[in-house]
Amino acid sequence: MNKSINATITKIETVAVNPVVHPSLVVQGASGTHDKSNFLIVRVTTSAGVTGIGEVSGTLGWSGEDSGTAEHAIRHAIAPKLIGQPLAPVEGLQALMEIALAASPFTKAGVATALWDAYARTLDISMAEALGGAIRKTIPIKFSLSGNKDRIKQVYETATKMGFHAFKLKIGKDPVDDGDRFAYARKLVGEHTFLGTDANTGYRRSEARLAVELMRPYKPAFLEQPVAAGDLQGMHELKELGIPVVADESVFRLEDLVAVLRADAADVMSIYVGKSGGPNKAVQMGRIADAFGLDSVIGSNGESGVGAAAQLQVAAAMPGLSMRFPSDIIGEYYYSDGILETPLDSDGKVVRLPDAPGLGVALKPEISANFK
Repeated sequence: MNKSINATITKIETVAVNPVVHPSLVVQGASGTHDKSNFLIVRVTTSAGVTGIGEVSGTLGWSGEDSGTAEHAIRHAIAPKLIGQPLAPVEGLQALMEIALAASPFTKAGVATALWDAYARTLDISMAEALGGAIRKTIPIKFSLSGNKDRIKQVYETATKMGFHAFKLKIGKDPVDDGDRFAYARKLVGEHTFLGTDANTGYRRSEARLAVELMRPYKPAFLEQPVAAGDLQGMHELKELGIPVVADESVFRLEDLVAVLRADAADVMSIYVGKSGGPNKAVQMGRIADAFGLDSVIGSNGESGVGAAAQLQVAAAMPGLSMRFPSDIIGEYYYSDGILETPLDSDGKVVRLPDAPGLGVALKPEISANFK
């Protein structure tokens, strides 16, 4: 083992990034429009000179976090607890974060990712290996379609030029209109193209049942979070209609996952690095879902390049990751001004694990120069 594994944390720095969403790919869903991001990149340095990076990709409308809240919490709560502590075990550092800061999963995930990146780089292995092993090296991915019919067509045409061949449609506002929009989207993408739906908790139970009735002839591949996050009984009832139900907003913490499992409320778990509070916690949740015979996918709230790299490493290490339901590792496509020196290796159909230590990516020099 590399002796620098005994290194301590000497510095935690941050820099805010505001990547510009590609105008043709703005996502409009039941929970709002994602046309801008205000993220924070975290850099950890050890006494051995090893650095690791992570991304806080929280948004105020999603978890109540953004670059401003995250920077304050890291500077005043997390950094004082971690500076001077040994890098390993990383889980011990995460336990200190839990004591220092309540809630704030995306903020903790950004720091945890940087710690795991530094740890894996210290051992000269990929983060996936550090998280238990790279089970797979290629991950199927999909893109979101949203808006009215003209907008759906515009996003579809842009995404297919980028290589995408699997999609989900944002629904959850008006079941009748959504049924009509889904029929249009199915005609647009073709009968055999993978096409799911994502309601982002937008429906009441009766509305969700009506939407299913209207969309069923056009073969939706899945229903993602059709009703409120806490309505597990409603999700169970919808699951009985025969279209796979994906739990997203219902599953943040491990306790949430257990509740969904007990209620038999979903067929697939949408797991995030951010929602889970860190890459190792995301893998753990996937492992538990797998033990109960459920698939998992990697979900997204519009991560930028570092966040997408963390998604990829987790997807590579996660037991039970679905190969039938593509994941949402799309940050390298979603923004028109990427933050990575070299983008992830993706053709729109799959994204491939880098053959490099840690996250396997590096920031553009102009971003690295602004850490403080």
